[in-house]
Amino acid sequence: MKKPFAALARGSGVKGLRGQGSLDGGSPSSISHLPSTASKEEFWALKDVSFEVKRGEVVGIIGRNGAGKSTLLKILSRITEPSEGKVTLRGRVASLLEVGTGFHPELTGRENIFLNGAILGMTKAEIKKKFDEIVAFAEVERFLDTPVKRYSSGMYVRLAFAVAAHLEPEILVVDEVLAVGDAEFQKKCLGKMKDVATGGRTVLFVSHNMAAIRQLTENCLVLSQGRKVFHGKTEEAAIYYSKLCVTRADALSVRASKFPSRIINIQLTKSDGSELNPYKPGEPIRLEVEIEKDASPALSVDFFCKSHLGENLAFGSFHFFHGKRLPAKAGRYLCRIDLEGLNLASGEYGVEARLTVPFERYEDTMELPAAIQVAFCNPAGGAGDLTVGMNLGYLAWISKKEPSIEKR
Repeated sequence: MKKPFAALARGSGVKGLRGQGSLDGGSPSSISHLPSTASKEEFWALKDVSFEVKRGEVVGIIGRNGAGKSTLLKILSRITEPSEGKVTLRGRVASLLEVGTGFHPELTGRENIFLNGAILGMTKAEIKKKFDEIVAFAEVERFLDTPVKRYSSGMYVRLAFAVAAHLEPEILVVDEVLAVGDAEFQKKCLGKMKDVATGGRTVLFVSHNMAAIRQLTENCLVLSQGRKVFHGKTEEAAIYYSKLCVTRADALSVRASKFPSRIINIQLTKSDGSELNPYKPGEPIRLEVEIEKDASPALSVDFFCKSHLGENLAFGSFHFFHGKRLPAKAGRYLCRIDLEGLNLASGEYGVEARLTVPFERYEDTMELPAAIQVAFCNPAGGAGDLTVGMNLGYLAWISKKEPSIEKR
């Protein structure tokens, strides 16, 4: 039997004015700063977005910054009205968007719990039944009778999520705001969202953390420049999204100087040339770097695996490790190297390639953000998932032999 839908969007869009004009807070896409004498242009934060979510389905919404994800959640939460199209929702909606949404800053944590429950249509008795669970989950017992305006952002998020998840909405809408919480609380939140979903309720989840998206969701909606570009299985959506992130136009290319030699393209695959992501820790990686060079001194290609914070985690080099340089003759060259696998923790990693004159300078560099995407890390075969958020490091340090424990 086909599941009834929980949320249905048909041709939804939100538009505003972009350009030079007075500050306008009426639409999430119409903020500008200079006097209104200059010209304005129409800008669509969302355009022709249509999709259906079944009851009990967990759906991820992914896309680059500015793609329209938060605007879509505001429409689904009925905070923003669509400029055209319509949204149909079946059931109560609880949303956790930016910090502070839905809470009154002058009221205490206790009062805000009852206020949010009332907004969801719950009786006082129903809220009281869930009250102790909410407080325990949020870990704010000592500050329950303090106005929430005095809460830290982490406390605010903990209480807001606890209220949204425990007051039994039929539809739970969660934005990237969970990034404010610490690693342990994020883990609790993901576990709670799983419980909500298995209880037959619907979850719509926006995040840039692809490991969390893969862990929690069954299907994903991919947005780009305010339009839906993909809707399907999470793994397929993740591959589609990674290709959006690593196109040539999006690569971060920095010219070190006015040298004529340059990097044309970078590509990462499995050793057989197939799609790399989702990357299984320890698997070999093939790196291909396309170069266009003049008749300059022999050049080398260096490369780095980088964390989401831009830290260099691993270094490789054609010349430094393998004694290889490009020929001195001008032309276009494809540099290929098959690399040992890295036991990377769950998360996303960038790859940077540099065209260098060894020990002297680099002539060009290109970085691909989110080039390596790890959904689960336990290369030793255990059940635990090593994630970047645990602050245990970026690499799993394991033994290929079974460890021993002896009594002395």
